[in-house]
Amino acid sequence: MGAITVVGLGPGAAGYLSLETIDLLESGARVILRTERHPTVGWLREQDINFTSCDAIYEQEDSFEKVYEKIAECVLAAADNGDVVYAVPGSPFVAERTVTLLLENALERKIKIDIWPAMSFLDLAYGKLNIDPVAGLRIIDAVDFEAVSAAGKYPIIVTQVYSRLVASDLKIALMDVLDDDYPVYFLRNLGLPDEECREIKLYELDRQQGIDHLTSIFVPAQAEEKPGGAAADPGRIFDIQPLAEVIRRLRSPGGCPWDIEQTHDSIRSNMIEEVYEYLEAVDGRDFPGMCEELGDILMQVVFHARMAEEAGNFNLQDVIDEVTEKLIRRHPHVFGDLSVAGSDEVLRNWEAIKKLEKTERTHILDGVGVGLPALLRAYKMQGKAAKAGFDWSDKKDVWKKVQEELEELQEALEKCDFKAAESELGDVLFALVNYARHNKIEPETALNGTNNRFARRFGYVEQRVKESGREWKDFTLAELDGFWDAAKAKEREENL
Repeated sequence: MGAITVVGLGPGAAGYLSLETIDLLESGARVILRTERHPTVGWLREQDINFTSCDAIYEQEDSFEKVYEKIAECVLAAADNGDVVYAVPGSPFVAERTVTLLLENALERKIKIDIWPAMSFLDLAYGKLNIDPVAGLRIIDAVDFEAVSAAGKYPIIVTQVYSRLVASDLKIALMDVLDDDYPVYFLRNLGLPDEECREIKLYELDRQQGIDHLTSIFVPAQAEEKPGGAAADPGRIFDIQPLAEVIRRLRSPGGCPWDIEQTHDSIRSNMIEEVYEYLEAVDGRDFPGMCEELGDILMQVVFHARMAEEAGNFNLQDVIDEVTEKLIRRHPHVFGDLSVAGSDEVLRNWEAIKKLEKTERTHILDGVGVGLPALLRAYKMQGKAAKAGFDWSDKKDVWKKVQEELEELQEALEKCDFKAAESELGDVLFALVNYARHNKIEPETALNGTNNRFARRFGYVEQRVKESGREWKDFTLAELDGFWDAAKAKEREENL
């Protein structure tokens, strides 16, 4: 049994081939081309490189998916008899379904497969169009009408516009969402002497000469208006699809090995860490940081949804639909005819609606997750108990309970009963959480803020010690406290 090496023939002339690809094509292994319809094929013949192609398969099947499946099977079968170099147009990593199918099946058949990078026509397109794909570019197939429907929201390169008929269907689909004279770019033969990259009107798309397998279309995003214009409109559409596509690619065969290995359990703590990093940015009024950390949280949501979709449990659209429907359902005063007097009544209605939805919750404390951080779990349990009437009415009584628990902790420590002391410390913390709740302070956020302040101030102390050239042991506690007080004063000045 042989191995399969996948190479790309680049976007155009043979000059775009890498040296590694040329060596592999000349290695003596059996060379199979997905198609001979590529500018480098003439060069292969000039170099006396023997090859076979899969072009005949295109005439044998009635759909592209069947064509690609049969090509992949032919390449796998050829590897049963020795090493194979499988060459595809452009890059093996860009819009190459046969490569995906090879990756999915090679492992099961215990066939080793290596994929070598190559230039894609996209690399040439970026230069011709002066665009950066990081800015949200999407690459789609001309017959992917669902993706076409989002044109104008972000830049799109449409591939496989291989005939006038396909161009006509694409034009009609685009006209459903864009003006007839919307500017698009006609791309053809990039990397060849007669390459074309020119702006045309959308209605002219299927009137262009020479439309063939080397034709693509670039659809720019609609220009964003300044604040106060359409971009500030509450009805503006925000597109999550680029992020979902990146996560899908990372988790797919040939993607990132680390991402592929992850499970809901393995990255469970990541979600908590990202939330706390966002809270730190909030505490520091770091708006760029808030934006970045919200992105990290959103990435965690999309990642978990992708894993669930792969397992057949639910997908990202289910997540979006469910939370949207829930918000509408729980705000009848906004989306229905109900009238409310204020926020207190809103909260009462919310709890009443939630109770009707969560019929499986038969106990008062049901719904408080055991995986929550301890302070937050205590806070939520106390809140649920309070709604049932199990609560003090006077904050003074709550504070007395804190003092009572502190005394019991001290007694246990004086007796050196450390097991009892651990229990009493828990009671102290639980009572403090209750006191915080009565004063409308969420203790998890409060402690997290203190942790962040301690880290910043201690970092300042550490910096002063380092600048002094002395060792920590050379400082008295009073001197270190002086640095600490200076750090606090510095924070107050920065927050003025």
